[in-house]
Amino acid sequence: MPELPEVETVRCQLEPMVVGSTIISGRAHPSPKFAEASDATGYRIRCLERRGKYLLFALTNSVDDKGGYSERQLVVHLGMTGALYVNDSLPDDPYQRASWTLADGRHLWFRDVRRFGRIAVVPANDYRSLPTLHRLGPEPFDPALDAAVFHSSLTKSRRRIKTQLLSQRPIAGIGNIYADEALWRARIHPGTRRVGLERADRLLEHLREVLSESLQHGGTTLRDYRKPDGDTGRNQKRLDCYGRGGLPCRRCGSQLVVQIFDQRTTTRCVICQRR
Repeated sequence: MPELPEVETVRCQLEPMVVGSTIISGRAHPSPKFAEASDATGYRIRCLERRGKYLLFALTNSVDDKGGYSERQLVVHLGMTGALYVNDSLPDDPYQRASWTLADGRHLWFRDVRRFGRIAVVPANDYRSLPTLHRLGPEPFDPALDAAVFHSSLTKSRRRIKTQLLSQRPIAGIGNIYADEALWRARIHPGTRRVGLERADRLLEHLREVLSESLQHGGTTLRDYRKPDGDTGRNQKRLDCYGRGGLPCRRCGSQLVVQIFDQRTTTRCVICQRR
């Protein structure tokens, strides 16, 4: 599933392609997960932002002759296999789940093979209909997120540390890849249920580190992730832990093992990441 670096890479590449464009029509797959796509018709894309793993298209539309405006947001979650593209003509693709025709004749469209993505159109900044987005924790690079704040959030739950990271509550945008990578770097067992302030500080530092490195390399492509230009990420060549089960740990040489914690596949080092 695309995580923060992949979604931010998509945002950065897509933004100059669509900002300032007006959506003149929209089509969607009949599934309720995509049906709201056409509600963006008639709106101009004012900017493109990201929150956690969500893309937020800020939409504006003149609603009266006195200068009144309607502000909404087109929310897109890429799911596991979602991708956004801009083309001069719409391709004949069986996995096309939504498309928007822009005033200049181009088409913004959403491809999602496994249909785990989600599209919604909501009043600006009103995410009550999208519970996960509504309850997201702070962004990883938010200056207000320091070790004390992060540690305090982690102590509110007895769930395993990796499960907490994936919940999006203590910090937004983290998924399986970067949770495994950061926990390995911080030498924290993914199944532990308590971390002190010092280890929380170290984990936060490594979370930011692995996210920054992936951003610099266009994200991680393991199978499905594609940027709007169709290219893949390059960070998969730099992973130290995730997906390397059975291989030697690059730090101590011990074998990396694969375990299941709370129904999520996890890779860890048996020596570096002891309880």
